[in-house]
Amino acid sequence: QVQFVESGGGLVQPGGSLRLSCAASGSNFRAYVMAWYRQAPGKQREVVASISIVSSTYYADSVKGRFTISRENAKNTVYLQMNNLKPEDTAVYYCKANFQGRTYWGQGTQVTVSS
Repeated sequence: QVQFVESGGGLVQPGGSLRLSCAASGSNFRAYVMAWYRQAPGKQREVVASISIVSSTYYADSVKGRFTISRENAKNTVYLQMNNLKPEDTAVYYCKANFQGRTYWGQGTQVTVSS
């Protein structure tokens, strides 16, 4: 069982920045494929970005050029740096790990972009 501690969410004005962190349990973090998802009220959960075990990255079109996903295996942590935030980025953000055919989700952290 993989467990997570997510942090870094909050309220920010349009154009501002936040960095989300997701610290995972276990000794196999290097083998986890990690991703960030988000879910806005009334909408389906959608992938924001992902990072492979060799640090190849994927970004949704809506966040390309603004968000950066990275991982620090020594700290069992994946990050999501979010710049130039927009009101439409408001959502609960979840980290997700895929490992040995199983999927594990974090508890979510709220990001609100509003003036």
